[in-house]
Amino acid sequence: MLLVFGSVNLDIAFRADRLPAAGETVMGSGYLVSPGGKGANQAHAARLFGAPVTLAAAVGRDAFAEPALARLAAAGCELGTVQRLDAPTGCAGIVVDARGENQIVVAPGANLALCSHHVDDATLARAHTVLLQMETDPAQNTALLARARAAGCQTILNNAPARRLAPEVLALLDLLVVNETELAATLEGAGIQANDARTQVEKVEMLAGRFEMAVVLTLGAKGVLACAEGRVHEVASFPVDAVDTTGAGDTFTGVLAAARMEGQDWPQALRTAAAAAALACTKAGAQVAQPTRTEVNALLASSA
Repeated sequence: MLLVFGSVNLDIAFRADRLPAAGETVMGSGYLVSPGGKGANQAHAARLFGAPVTLAAAVGRDAFAEPALARLAAAGCELGTVQRLDAPTGCAGIVVDARGENQIVVAPGANLALCSHHVDDATLARAHTVLLQMETDPAQNTALLARARAAGCQTILNNAPARRLAPEVLALLDLLVVNETELAATLEGAGIQANDARTQVEKVEMLAGRFEMAVVLTLGAKGVLACAEGRVHEVASFPVDAVDTTGAGDTFTGVLAAARMEGQDWPQALRTAAAAAALACTKAGAQVAQPTRTEVNALLASSA
């Protein structure tokens, strides 16, 4: 079982020809209300791919809670560990331009009240892999990572939104997933100079070697770079007509976790996750845009 510890939001996404500058109002062409949050998105992506998923999260007792959980329930995620708290359900405001690029502001609400102790020992004992992000309290992430390591679980952290992670946190990881901005923040937190002449490959190798973990760097249209088990892997992106990139990174991470958990080797798992992320860019929204395993396999087959 994949245990996802993370955020649940209701997303309100506005479409506009271009993203607004500071202090500017831009007229939009429409909007979409849909479930989101990095934890929920990654759990949903993994479940659509076929993994058994339990989500540990927190929502409010307000009108946003049920819509935020609806797709997770429909997909078959186990939601018994989701807490209903006296705090507002998390909400994200998103603007998407004509090229599919976006700007996002998140009000975390109940997400910041999610605690490690909300995952009991029995649930943790059933988990093969524990997947976390950084939209919840970092101290609670660290506490759960330590418990997961002690329980023998595989540990994955997507350092998004980017934070400087202390070396003792990185030492608890089996896999770190980052984009370029998140890689720079992670290197700084680890005391590794990020703005120097080293290539991205050298930086990823250095981070992976120092903390004896796998590191996956997502590069958008440029593909994926990873260092795992002492080897460097590079995977090209799948060309698609992008409509909305919201949630593509979450789709990648969720499917990567599911693929690795079922035994796919690194080149295969990275390619599978890249295909899923590409498909997620072809529709508007986050969870509503995520592909099924059948759709992912079809793209892989057509690109072989």
